[in-house]
Amino acid sequence: MNILDKIIADKYKEVALKKSVIPVSQLEASVLFERPTTSLAQALRNSDTGIIAEHKRRSPSKSVINQKVTVQEVAQGYESSGACGMSVLTDGKYFGGSLDDLLLARASVNMPLLRKEFIIDEYQLIEAKAHGADVILLIAAVLTRDQIKSLSECAKGLGLDVLLEVHNEEELHKSIMPSLDMLGVNNRNLKTFEVSLKTSKGLSTLIPDDFVKVSESGISSIEAIKELRPFGYQGFLIGENFMKTESPASSAKEFIHQLR
Repeated sequence: MNILDKIIADKYKEVALKKSVIPVSQLEASVLFERPTTSLAQALRNSDTGIIAEHKRRSPSKSVINQKVTVQEVAQGYESSGACGMSVLTDGKYFGGSLDDLLLARASVNMPLLRKEFIIDEYQLIEAKAHGADVILLIAAVLTRDQIKSLSECAKGLGLDVLLEVHNEEELHKSIMPSLDMLGVNNRNLKTFEVSLKTSKGLSTLIPDDFVKVSESGISSIEAIKELRPFGYQGFLIGENFMKTESPASSAKEFIHQLR
């Protein structure tokens, strides 16, 4: 069992438990549930940087990344530095995140927020909307084509943008459908955790132009972004690069300034 299988097995248990405690009607009664969302896909199309900056405390591959900074500080710093959007990890067991992080980020900024989570159930989409998300992530490696279809259509019905993440050609072919907004290519091999930009380059020609192309993982330099732009990438998800520094906000500001 690889780490992803473990996370997903735990996620099914976690969602079943939450459903038994917090009914959908309670989530739909949230103040934020009626809030009009902001499209990340549109923001990326209009951006000169395409940076989606992440808030992540820890990960299975690197135990602690940053436990010191507050979500508010990070969110406000990312927004003022010119990031296009922010990705907020809400998984508790493996990444130290929570839905409260999403709420706090939403209270602090206006930019599009992505709920970075292992989504396996429509309930999590309603949770995302109720906690102020604009975008959800679907991971092709853990979903069937039918699941991708029903989850992405449900998300669109809630007014949420959909970023679908793939790791290889097989996942890409099973996933392409009109209910997606963005296709993200994860440069990290989930079995070995090795990272290579070749993954993004190789899959770029197979992604139709209707979708905004996003490259994820292993993007830690301006050079990497300049290398990927000719392949049609408009979005760049930067996870640990900012968070592993003393001040993620200052790192993001400096990085985006150089990129411009």
